[in-house]
Amino acid sequence: MVTTPMRSRIVLPEISSRAWEHPADRGALVALRKLRGFDTVLKAMNGLISERVTRLALLGDAVRVDERQFPRIHYMLMDAGRVLDAKQLPELYVTTDPMVNAMTIGMDRPMILLNSALVELLHDEELRFAIAHELGHALSGHAVYRTLLLRLMQFSGLWSAIPLGALGIRVIIAALMEWSRKAELSADRAGLLVSQDPAAVLRTHMKLAGGVQLDELDPASFLAQGSEYSEAGDVRDSILKLLLLEQRSHPMGVVRATEARRWVDSGAYAKILTGDYPRRSGDADAKISDAAREAANHYSESFARAGDALSKLVKDIGGTVGGALNRLGDKLQGNAKDGA
Repeated sequence: MVTTPMRSRIVLPEISSRAWEHPADRGALVALRKLRGFDTVLKAMNGLISERVTRLALLGDAVRVDERQFPRIHYMLMDAGRVLDAKQLPELYVTTDPMVNAMTIGMDRPMILLNSALVELLHDEELRFAIAHELGHALSGHAVYRTLLLRLMQFSGLWSAIPLGALGIRVIIAALMEWSRKAELSADRAGLLVSQDPAAVLRTHMKLAGGVQLDELDPASFLAQGSEYSEAGDVRDSILKLLLLEQRSHPMGVVRATEARRWVDSGAYAKILTGDYPRRSGDADAKISDAAREAANHYSESFARAGDALSKLVKDIGGTVGGALNRLGDKLQGNAKDGA
């Protein structure tokens, strides 16, 4: 059994999850973490029955990874915990399932579940990224807040009986879905920090989108496809994209690859590897206003970068209204001077 890394990886002592959290994800998480007792109540509600049932089901019908069962995967989780300086690691299970997927569940005792199809699809460095992605979810506490989304969706039918209740819950669920999509981008960044191999991350997304035939795929074309999805189209395409994403908890596959590459190209990834990152000791002092400002800046930059017809239309409307208000203000000011 392998007991040392295949290659040297930079360890990130005391790294805070804020280092890899996407601005839109971090803004929500910082605010929720300030609601003292919120996560405790959710954990208590979820842990009474459902989490215990889930763990028992996994113990009875899946394989728990350890030094003797799937030792290669066990080592990957241990190595991911070493790089991210995790104080406690989730339990890891492999289950027989033809769907390529992985998830992190549980709040009091997080558990990572890998489907056998995913294990078979990915090579070692790609699988390392996938495992570290799930560890990133656990370390950020995404399971705690995702439970709120699941509970709201379960009870959404009850709200339909209340006047305007269905509309209100739909808006809340849509907002939480948007947060969930950004949480996936955060976890991708955590996986990249562990993998420290952007090419392996790109290969993983390519396989998740198109299968194992990498020799039939081209990385540059794949990334260009992601850019085309994000930036091209007319008003109809923009509206259709909103409708497509409304009920999705994960971003589109090519978009994830493009976002990971954009993070690398921004220099933020390299900056963290040099040791310039927030530490866990500063988590309690993180300000909601700073996180909210970063989230707002992200959406402003995304809006400016999109360049599609809907963005241009909204900008034009905003410019027209702004110009009209300015002209009205000038006229009123002029009338005031004449009256004086």
